[in-house]
Amino acid sequence: MPPRKTKLELVPRKPPPGGQRNAEERQAAGKPQLVSGRWLLAALGITISAAVLCAWLALGVLFWQGSWQLLYHPSATVTGTPANAGLAFDPVAFAVTDAGVPQLKGWWIPAAQGSPLERLTVIYLHGSDGNLGDTEDALAQLHSAGVNVFAFDYRGYGQSEFVRPSEAHWRQDAESAIDYLEGTRHIHSGAIVLDGEGLGANLALEVAAAHPELAGVVVDAPLSDPTAAIFSDARARIVPARLLVRDRYDLEATAKAVRVPVLWIEPVMHDQESRIFAQVTARKMMVSINPSGNVYSQTEDALTRWFDELRAR
Repeated sequence: MPPRKTKLELVPRKPPPGGQRNAEERQAAGKPQLVSGRWLLAALGITISAAVLCAWLALGVLFWQGSWQLLYHPSATVTGTPANAGLAFDPVAFAVTDAGVPQLKGWWIPAAQGSPLERLTVIYLHGSDGNLGDTEDALAQLHSAGVNVFAFDYRGYGQSEFVRPSEAHWRQDAESAIDYLEGTRHIHSGAIVLDGEGLGANLALEVAAAHPELAGVVVDAPLSDPTAAIFSDARARIVPARLLVRDRYDLEATAKAVRVPVLWIEPVMHDQESRIFAQVTARKMMVSINPSGNVYSQTEDALTRWFDELRAR
């Protein structure tokens, strides 16, 4: 008997639960997804904002690192010495580190033998430009007045150790000079006078305000608003300059605080300087230099008269 043929019927398989949904998801996954324009605009805005913030932060860092050059203009090459003015002097290295390396270099210029003012020693604090080699005339004036002179370069200037100048560093260097005179040369603090010119005058008044035991301070043409050179810069209007820069040299605040005798020398006395000088409550003397006359001799005469008054105390 021939074999019996069986008819096969194809019955569609029933999809498992959720299979239809998975199939639809697979079909949707194969299609490109569309991003809304609002999302694109938001992402673009965030990207641009992040780029601007990064650029602003970078500008702030660059300003913080380089703003000192708006106020300080040091030179490493010392082209002159007191010998150019016919003065005998001794090179001095002091403020030695733990490794035995001196941080500061300067000159000791002794008073003429037999000078009635040789009891006094003047620490000369130069301004923000150049270095000690540019101060021969000022040192010669002080020597002519009959006092001992100790002059030095701040760190970052001349042959002193290189450190970025700042108000804090200048203050430390001036303190080191006082320590050197008292500790190494055994000069009593009551015989030490600070003498500063330009920005060095602001420093001299600041240090004198912290040392009422000193003999006095000479303030020669101080800067009433020294940090204007920094904060008036166009870049300072973009970044938080007053948070990034700590130098102030507040002449008015130190004028109120100083308690030692003050000799204030001004080539031209403006209203602001007059107002600040009026706030000095210590014994004081103002000398206005006539720029059309012999400035050198006028300054020397003022120094001599004032030192004589200190000696007579």
